[in-house]
Amino acid sequence: MSPPEVINHIHSEMKYVEYILFRCLVSLISVIPFRLLYVISDGCSFLMQYIFRYRIKTVSGNLKKAFPWKSPKEIKTIAGKFYKNLCDVTLESIKGYSLNPEQIQKRYRHLNIEVANRYYEKGQTIIIAMTHYCNWEWGAQVARSVYMHDPVAFYKPMSNKYIDEYVCKKRKKWGLELVSIYNSKSVFRSKENNPKAYILISDQYPGNTKKAFWVKFLHQDTACLRGIEEYAKLFSLPVIYLDIQRVKRGYYTLTLQELCIDPTKTLPGEITGNYMRKLKTI
Repeated sequence: MSPPEVINHIHSEMKYVEYILFRCLVSLISVIPFRLLYVISDGCSFLMQYIFRYRIKTVSGNLKKAFPWKSPKEIKTIAGKFYKNLCDVTLESIKGYSLNPEQIQKRYRHLNIEVANRYYEKGQTIIIAMTHYCNWEWGAQVARSVYMHDPVAFYKPMSNKYIDEYVCKKRKKWGLELVSIYNSKSVFRSKENNPKAYILISDQYPGNTKKAFWVKFLHQDTACLRGIEEYAKLFSLPVIYLDIQRVKRGYYTLTLQELCIDPTKTLPGEITGNYMRKLKTI
């Protein structure tokens, strides 16, 4: 093999080793009860914050910008909650791969699904606007059993194709249609008989800031993805915000809130601004 081929082969082998280790982790967590899972989560969050100091400068820096009036001690306390939440959600998500929708719904309760169902009864497709807050991963596994609409979620493929294929398989196991963000426009344009619920998570940093909507968020000029607003206007789809709140560890409530009923009557950036205000008040 040529040098580039050797490098590619080594890279592929490393990715496969990562996949095997990931599968071992999934198998281990599947047999661990939730009570022990959170003991492990506490240990992981301590290690990430104080030993490995995972992105500690970035986390602390962003918190100082968002809350300039808070003391260093308060910033450190909030950072600790961030690491604890990160570890909880990560382990819960992996644990979810071994649970069925009925088991998850006992911990993940939609309080007013009728808000979405009213649109289904009118034969209307909708956009569900979510955020990376609390546990969003479980939503993929219960969507088919909760919504009357056919749920379609968009995701960004992972760099490790082996892990990506495994995670996609688990997410789609219970009836969710999963689509790469790179194919999103063609999916919106497709004609289907049954109304869809397009699930979009748009609180990430956009790759191209020149095309982004800019809003003031936590005292900072913030570039926002345009997807929710663009698709809502292009295809005249109402937008429903899905608010997720943690009741206690491992238990969540979800409330649907109409963000925009008629996107054709909104100003440029209005839907995005309303979405970000919802995120700000979480």
